[in-house]
Amino acid sequence: LPIMAFYIVAGEEQGVDRAQLSGTIQNDILKEFAVRNTYIYPPEPSMRIVSDIIAYCAAEMPRFNSISISGYHMHEAGATAVQELAYTLADGMAYVRAAQAAGLDIDAFAPRLSFFFGIGMNLFMEVAKLRAARTLWARIMTDLGARSEKSKLLRTHCQTSGVSLTEQDPYNNIVRTTVEALAAVLGGTQSLHTNSFDEAIALPTDFSARIARNTQLILAEESGVTAVADPLGGSWYVEALTRALEDKAWALIEEVEAHGGVVKAVAEGLPKQRIEEAAAERAAKVDTGETVIVGVNRYRLEEEPEIDILEVDNARVRAGQIARLEKMRAGRDEARVRAALEALENCARQPPLVLSEVEGRDDEAGASALRQAQDERNLLALAVECARARASLGEISDALERAFGRYQTTPEPVRGIYGKRSDARWRGAVEGTAAVAERLGRKPRILVAKMGQDGHDRGANLVSSAFGDLGFEVIAGPLFQTPQESAQLAVEKDVDVVGASSLAAGHKTLIPELISHLRDLGRADIKVVAGGVIPPQDYDFLRAAGVQAIFGPGTNLADAADEVLRLLGHNKPPMDEAAE
Repeated sequence: LPIMAFYIVAGEEQGVDRAQLSGTIQNDILKEFAVRNTYIYPPEPSMRIVSDIIAYCAAEMPRFNSISISGYHMHEAGATAVQELAYTLADGMAYVRAAQAAGLDIDAFAPRLSFFFGIGMNLFMEVAKLRAARTLWARIMTDLGARSEKSKLLRTHCQTSGVSLTEQDPYNNIVRTTVEALAAVLGGTQSLHTNSFDEAIALPTDFSARIARNTQLILAEESGVTAVADPLGGSWYVEALTRALEDKAWALIEEVEAHGGVVKAVAEGLPKQRIEEAAAERAAKVDTGETVIVGVNRYRLEEEPEIDILEVDNARVRAGQIARLEKMRAGRDEARVRAALEALENCARQPPLVLSEVEGRDDEAGASALRQAQDERNLLALAVECARARASLGEISDALERAFGRYQTTPEPVRGIYGKRSDARWRGAVEGTAAVAERLGRKPRILVAKMGQDGHDRGANLVSSAFGDLGFEVIAGPLFQTPQESAQLAVEKDVDVVGASSLAAGHKTLIPELISHLRDLGRADIKVVAGGVIPPQDYDFLRAAGVQAIFGPGTNLADAADEVLRLLGHNKPPMDEAAE
């Protein structure tokens, strides 16, 4: 909401009328509750924000895509193609219904809805997924009352998979991204994002980003694949796969509908649990080699090359942003800011506008009353006033939080998926866990900590699931904790190990702070291990800070368990070659 308001005001101040603005806001809150986790407010008021933005754009910004309904993050969290397809379209249905409930005619806003899908390595499956999405969306929109053909068209952006990228033998990722980009184009995407080959290691460099960009240019300019729409249409295999995906996805949509709709299903954690189970099943198959990842569990290099990475000085960036905020606040009218924020908060405390308030008045007076009510009770319109007054993103968010409250959940890792493994490596880790438990007189305890502002929790969830199935007592820490909060939780739960899960660029600040707080609390004996997107060049820095083991992307979780058990005093017996 505040970002959109800033964008509108930036246009105004450069002399651009909002009706001329084009672009896309992601604004898909349901996928945040399901998998991505960057939410603040509870589901119902969050849906109100979505419908208010759709309403504002329909009335004021006809060229703007008012929502990007995203399956990409489900894909990245481990969803199957069927799950991504079904839950994304179910989310879309919920947004359409929310906008209709607020008094909007479906054909006034539906042509500006857009979608966002992830594209993985199964080329034909991904092509079929996009083809099935278009067919199902046309059916859904017809059922919801759309009359315009433009309302029934599914327009989508696609992004190549981040989770398919590997830290090991990273130049292989250029090939993976090319295959995925090709699948997106053959499937009919309108827009494309190609990932850089080094994103499993660090933030992209200019060098890697240029290769990613040129992948698109070569497909567009040299390959000829853009010359025809739906080039694989008519293929027996692709058509059969498309129909199969349609049928399976529709069955999932019907299950969600029978559950009371996707908003209720998401609030109760149904899609999240299904997706996390699928992620754990796939990760276990990669660990055992049943699913081949070139350069990771087969055809490995004897020695990994060191590649140049992008270094970001977190402290410098933070200090610079604080200075900009202080300068802005010094030059603004504080009374105007307070008044605008108070108006936004008061609006948020009122019930949302519903169609029943203006139903039965289809004359011009009724339409005028509806427009006035939408203007007076539209959160984006009031956020624009806050932006004009130079309220900050945090201040706008806080005003809404005072009215709506903050939504918090505790992760609940899935159980029993990794436990199906029966390979020698896994059995050895299970036996080692039992030996440590016998020595301690209880199960070994691990806190899986997700610190900072990143909500991607696939890695943390997989670790929690695997270690739970091994026999550890797992404490899955809440998302968005500070290092101090994680340290306090570790001490309170009397854990033996903290596993800190990190995405790019957070590890050099958050993890050393965690270790420092543990020392201050008198628990320097608690072992700290780290996992996630951590460049090998930073390993020495982390070890010097007190990190006792580091696990990069693609680490076999049985091997990670062996290392954690070693830190807890277990000496693994040598495994004979036949067993290995």
